[in-house]
Amino acid sequence: MKHAFFVTGTDTGVGKTTISSMLVRQFAQRSLRSAGMKPVASGCERRHGQLVSEDVTQLLAASNVDLPLSDINPYAFEPAIAPHIAARQAGVQIDLNHIKAAFERLQANADVVIVEGAGGFYVPLDELHDVADLAVKLGLPLILVVGMRLGCINHALLTAEAITRRGLKLAGWVANQVDPEMAMLEENLQTLRQRMPGSYLGFVAWQEEANIDADIHLVSALVTR
Repeated sequence: MKHAFFVTGTDTGVGKTTISSMLVRQFAQRSLRSAGMKPVASGCERRHGQLVSEDVTQLLAASNVDLPLSDINPYAFEPAIAPHIAARQAGVQIDLNHIKAAFERLQANADVVIVEGAGGFYVPLDELHDVADLAVKLGLPLILVVGMRLGCINHALLTAEAITRRGLKLAGWVANQVDPEMAMLEENLQTLRQRMPGSYLGFVAWQEEANIDADIHLVSALVTR
């Protein structure tokens, strides 16, 4: 059976790559050919003549299938700035059709593809399109990473509403603690569990370094609902 999901977040820096990598690894542990995709990445480093994103490196490490980097990360930019600005500086037009074709090639050679968006749901990709348009183009169910910090309830509910307004399915959401000293953490989480649409997939506690092998069974929660 083929699976594919689009991972978005309530903001940048909320742990999309960690959660995406956890999903890729957990699907792979089920003996499925599992791959991650980062269609647009900024803040890349030049290695052996190629621009490589640390996010992409993490996704590759979690994957168990060897696929072309050009399909896994069709657009890579060096400056750590908004992707539409980075693309403009590089003289590149981000083409959603090109991304979709790359995704379809990945899907043809894998059982599972986890697509990680850039920043939040409405981050622009060019003058007319944003991450939401890319999600619509791919037509995948979404997984929302909620960065647990002050303001997370508003950000999560607004993003969930935006997802459903675009006609997309919110398959589930993950609470990822990004503030180690967040006040009233449990109370905020309980409020989100009461108000959020989509399935609650689990809570990832704050950690100094990302650990994609943490004992959080995201896939089990996702595929059994």
